[in-house]
Amino acid sequence: MTTATREGAAATGAPSPPPARKRGVLGTRPWLAASFLLPALVLLGALVVYPIIYSIYRSLFDAAGSGFVGLDNYVQLFTDDGFFTSVQNSVIWAIVAPVAATALGLIYAVLTERMRWGTAFKLVVFMPMAISMLAAGIIFRLVYEQDPSRGVANAVWVGVHDTFSESSAYPGARPGPTADLSQAKDGTVTGKSAVRAGDPANIPLVGVRAGTIPADASDAKPAQPDGDKITGTVWLDFAKGGGGQPNVIDKGEKALAGVEVEAVKDGKVVATAKAGEDGTFSLPATAEGAKLRLPAANFAEQYNGVNWLGPSLVTPSIIASYVWMWAGFAMVLIAAGLAGVPRELLEAARMDGASEWQVFRKITVPLLAPVLSVVLVTLMINVLKIFDLVYIIAPGPTQADANVLALQLYLSAFGGDPDHGVASAIAVLLLLLVVPVMVVNIRRIRRERRR
Repeated sequence: MTTATREGAAATGAPSPPPARKRGVLGTRPWLAASFLLPALVLLGALVVYPIIYSIYRSLFDAAGSGFVGLDNYVQLFTDDGFFTSVQNSVIWAIVAPVAATALGLIYAVLTERMRWGTAFKLVVFMPMAISMLAAGIIFRLVYEQDPSRGVANAVWVGVHDTFSESSAYPGARPGPTADLSQAKDGTVTGKSAVRAGDPANIPLVGVRAGTIPADASDAKPAQPDGDKITGTVWLDFAKGGGGQPNVIDKGEKALAGVEVEAVKDGKVVATAKAGEDGTFSLPATAEGAKLRLPAANFAEQYNGVNWLGPSLVTPSIIASYVWMWAGFAMVLIAAGLAGVPRELLEAARMDGASEWQVFRKITVPLLAPVLSVVLVTLMINVLKIFDLVYIIAPGPTQADANVLALQLYLSAFGGDPDHGVASAIAVLLLLLVVPVMVVNIRRIRRERRR
C-alpha cells in the first residue's frame, strides 16, 4: 500500500483544491457587506456627519457667512443673559421632565398590571403620543388661558377656590367723589365723620360693574332714624338713564345687600352689621361716636385663578404638558419590562411577609433598572431638543422666561434679526450637551451585550 504525497499528486497532474476565499468576521465577503452598508453610510454622512461639520465651520463666521470671526460667536453667547436663561431652563427640563415622565409611567405600569381594564387605560394614556407637538401646544395654550371661562386649568382652580373662599359681592365698588367717605389702597372704605344715634348714615357707592347687581335687586330705602341705634343705608348711587342727585337715594337706585359694615372706635371694631335687602343696616348704641368702615373684602376683585403662563410658572406648566404626552411612552416600555420580571420572586417576597411597598421598592424597581435607565436616557435626549411646545405655549411676554436652547437656536436662525453664525454656535453647544448622554447610553448597551 502506498501513500500519495502532495508532490506525487502534483506530479501525476491531479488538480489542487481552490484557495479559500477571504471572509469577514460575520462570514460574509467584505465587498458584499460594504455594498449593503454603503447606502446607509451615504445617508448617515449626508444627514448627520456633514451637518455637524458644517455647523462647526459656520459657527466661526459672522452672520452673513463671509467674515471669519473665530470664537466671537461663542463669546457673544456666554455674555448674553438670554442665553444663560435658555441654558438654565434646558437643565431644568433635562432633570425634571424625564424623571417625572418616567416616575408617572412606572406608576401607571405597576397599577394597570392588576386592573381589569388595564389595556384600555394604557391605550388612553398612550393616545397623546399620537398627537403632534403642534397640536398638543395649541391644546395646552387653551388649557392655561387666564380667563376661567376659557381655560380649563383656571376653571377648575377657581371652582375649588370659591368652594372654600366666598367671593366679594360687588368687586370694584368705590365711594363717589363727593361722598363723606375715603378709600384706602387695599380697598377699605371708611367714613370721614363719626356717626351719631338718630342721624342716619348714608354710604353711597359707585363703580359697581354692570351685571354684578342681580336683576331682581330691591330699590334702596332711606334708613329710619332711631335714637337708640346707628342706622344707615348702603346703595349704588347711580340709576339707569342718569339723573338724580349725588349722595341722595333717588328713585330706581339699587340697594347693595349683604355689604358688611363695621363700627370702628379707637382702632377697634365695636360693632358689625350687614346691609339688608333694601340696603339698610342697624348698629347698637355702642357704636356712638365711631366711624363706619366697609372692609375691602366687600369690594375685592373676583378671583380669576393662577397665571399659569406668567414668568414664574410658564416653564413648569410647559413641562407638565410634556409629561402628559410622554408618560404613555414611558408606561409602555416599563410595562414591557415588567412583563419579564420573574413572578416567583414577587410571590416569594410576599410569602416572606413583605408589604406591597417593600416588594415594589426592593424587588420590582431594581429588576426594572435597565428599562428605567433606557427610558430616562431617551427622554433626556428628547427634552434637550424640545422647541415646539415652548414656542407655541409660551406667550410673547413670557417667552424669554421659558426659553430653551433649541428655541434660542431657532430664534437666532429664523427670528427677526437672523444670525446663522450664532445659531450654529448654539447648535454646536447643544451637540456637546447631548454627547455625554449618548456616551452613557452606548456604554450601557455594551455592558448589557456582555452579559
